[in-house]
Amino acid sequence: MWQTAVLCFFAGLFGANGVPHFVKGITGESYPCALGNSPIPNLIGGWSCFVIAVLLAHWTDVGQYPLISLIAVAIGALLIGLFHAVELAFGRKS
Repeated sequence: MWQTAVLCFFAGLFGANGVPHFVKGITGESYPCALGNSPIPNLIGGWSCFVIAVLLAHWTDVGQYPLISLIAVAIGALLIGLFHAVELAFGRKS
């Protein structure tokens, strides 16, 4: 059960983290990213996060632990959202 919770947590984290990068990439806008701030690296970074999230979810046993899986994904997505919302990913803006 704990393996499912951990994998689902990281699936939620990677999946939610991929959203802003992918969106900025397909809209052609700059956005801070580990691969570079231009649209192409953001698109690739977001897409990579989605692929990792799907792989992690595939390796879990969601069918046996559906509630634990849902809670873990939700917590992972919430934490990465808070991380971005309070600007910890890019430092404080003055």
